[in-house]
Amino acid sequence: MQRIGVISDTHGLLRPEAISKLEGVCQIVHAGDIGKPEIVSCLAGIAPVTTIRGNVDTADWAQAFPETACLDVAGRRIFVIHDRNDLAFDPAEEGYDLVISGHCHRPGFETVENVLYLNPGSAGPRRFKLPVTLATLDLEQSPLVPAIHQLV
Repeated sequence: MQRIGVISDTHGLLRPEAISKLEGVCQIVHAGDIGKPEIVSCLAGIAPVTTIRGNVDTADWAQAFPETACLDVAGRRIFVIHDRNDLAFDPAEEGYDLVISGHCHRPGFETVENVLYLNPGSAGPRRFKLPVTLATLDLEQSPLVPAIHQLV
């Protein structure tokens, strides 16, 4: 199984429940608003990590991370951007299977023109009354259907 973990908006907090849910994934994608560099180091101890920076990642250490990322995992073409509203192209026209974003702290997913748009929600400090979540996704599954995991 080619299962990835998708996490976002940790804002410097990596909960033990998040680490537990990510155990066994082949890849982790962090969709920005990391908060502290230790978050990426800890995630890298679980699986290879692709990380982008978000709007709160303004410190010098965060500049090492790009604003977007493109990757291929298990034959799936994936685009990662912190805020989906900043997409400047049509992912379907460019041949992407999956767009991962964060920013709004609301977990959810939808498929549009055969492209899955996934927001894992926020795994960091609770914001308002929104749930604290992350997602996992089996890339060999067709159609792609992520699992949203509530952490607390």
